Amino acid sequence: MLFFGSSKKLKKTLQGIHAIFFWFILGFCLALLTLFLHLPGFSQQSVTISILMRGGEAQQWQPLVQEFEQEHPEINLQVIEAPNDTNQVEDLYTASFLLGNSPYDLVFMDIIWTPKFAAAGWLKDLSGYLSPAELDQFLPGDVQGGMYQGKLYRIPFRSDAGMLYYRHDLLAQAGYEPPETFAELITISQDLQQQGLAEWGYVWQGKQYEGLSAMFVEILQGSGAFWVDPQTLEVGLDRPEAIAAVKFLQNTLTTKISPSGVTTYAEEETRRLFQNGKTVFLRNWPYVYSLALDSPIAGKYSIKPMVHGENQSSGACQGGWGIGISASSKHPEAAWKVIQFFIKEESQKKYALANGYVPSLKSLFNDSEIVAKYNHYPELLKVLENAALRPPIPQYAQASDILQRYLSAAVTNTMSPEKAMEKAAAETRRLLSVSDK
Repeated sequence: MLFFGSSKKLKKTLQGIHAIFFWFILGFCLALLTLFLHLPGFSQQSVTISILMRGGEAQQWQPLVQEFEQEHPEINLQVIEAPNDTNQVEDLYTASFLLGNSPYDLVFMDIIWTPKFAAAGWLKDLSGYLSPAELDQFLPGDVQGGMYQGKLYRIPFRSDAGMLYYRHDLLAQAGYEPPETFAELITISQDLQQQGLAEWGYVWQGKQYEGLSAMFVEILQGSGAFWVDPQTLEVGLDRPEAIAAVKFLQNTLTTKISPSGVTTYAEEETRRLFQNGKTVFLRNWPYVYSLALDSPIAGKYSIKPMVHGENQSSGACQGGWGIGISASSKHPEAAWKVIQFFIKEESQKKYALANGYVPSLKSLFNDSEIVAKYNHYPELLKVLENAALRPPIPQYAQASDILQRYLSAAVTNTMSPEKAMEKAAAETRRLLSVSDK
């Protein structure tokens, strides 16, 4: 009996120990769980933010994507590769928005998409996300290109603008300063051709495509003319100043400072002529500068703002890409964190140094490391400060198509400048009138 009693007491003692141990383990597990839930990455569920980009640039983004995810482990940034053709990327974005609930949280936009996407209600209004002082750090043309009807929908990431390239060695040899006006460019070109210093004087993008519209925006501004006033929707293509702008382009062909084939040239055809030493002047974009460093004219060329008419101002067609937030995004706060990371000075600097793209922050144009690699950046800043925007209207694509058709007809002499611009203006007015109803 004594042994039996001791056995019962031992059993109860063991049960008590087991219970204490159970509650101790449970408490320990709960404490560990609480600790993990308060660690970064456990305090909230991981969020995926997606963005669609042209294939080549999507690859170039990867180093910054990895840095972002290390800084923000709670956000998975998914960069979806699209074709390299810009129009195809726009079509893919448009199709996703039209279907509703676009899978893309962020929208990587060419500057000319902003009004179309904003007017359709596809973008989140970002006004107020950055203070006026913060916005002032960006190139003014880039900021303006992200606005629609007074609201901000696109934050600049990288910039672009048209400019005049010139052979400073040839000008110095002939005793000329770089031209400021249309007339000076023609005179210098003719003289250098007559001296046998260059085969051609000036090349520009005359093919019937978007590049023709972009180039013409600069000639319009330099002539004191305009295309479409975005506030009033007034069309200025048939005004005397705009017709004079067309006649300048026509004159480059009649004087033979431009080859007849220029009406079929895009950026690359004109770049190759300049790099191969065939022409004195070239209208093109910043990308040409770095490529020409490895060419027969290395060290022999410079850049400047585009020429213009007497008593008029230079214009640099504003290009570039920026980032917006899809109105249908379920994670706009996380999407904004992505934008903040990519637009900061450190990120733009790394991207510019690695890939040669032009940043949108003014401070970087005089950054010592960037200038050491791209010594033309201080001059490039002067070009970018003379921004000329293509009309920020929702119907821009259709308006550009109209201008391309009639401008091409004028420079190929199938229609007079007066008739071509009258028809272009009339068709543009009908487009805006129908769209406005």
